[in-house]
Amino acid sequence: MPYTPPPELASLSIAEIAELAEAQKLPPVDQWDPQETGDSEMRIAADGTWYHQGDPIKRPAMVRAFSSILRREADDSYALVTPYQKLSIAVEDAPFVAVELESQGSSADRTLAFRLNTDHLVVAGPDHPLRFGTDKPQPYLQVRRGLEAVLARPVYYELAELALEENSHPLGIWSAGVFFPMANGS
Repeated sequence: MPYTPPPELASLSIAEIAELAEAQKLPPVDQWDPQETGDSEMRIAADGTWYHQGDPIKRPAMVRAFSSILRREADDSYALVTPYQKLSIAVEDAPFVAVELESQGSSADRTLAFRLNTDHLVVAGPDHPLRFGTDKPQPYLQVRRGLEAVLARPVYYELAELALEENSHPLGIWSAGVFFPMANGS
């Protein structure tokens, strides 16, 4: 079955993006407890590139497929999980990268939607909070079950510009009724 990526975010309303995000069906990897374990010999670089045995995985469909069975373990490690097998995978920073942002509304009525490097869509809010690191100003978006996306630099700049336009104190951004401060202690 051929893959059809979602349309450009700018062509959709936030309600349409939220509907598409909700319709994304992912395997219930958190419910699986396979007995067979091993090493996938895979790594996700900080820039979101997936590697197998040192070579980049060039087929986006393969990355999308693997990303749908990715799970964060209780010890903060990562694994690719099926009902029969669990294989460890190295993750340098976050397993996903938010590469596109769409904003609708302003202040407390704003909603932010993100497209990930895997074409998954995520609407920031109570179930998908934004967090801003304390050791570095890099922002992250909670994607699912302990998995995060780092915001690509252009997306972060766009988000920061929106927050500066709001001129809130402390500096931060609203999405889906939740305020996300951009700096701790501001």
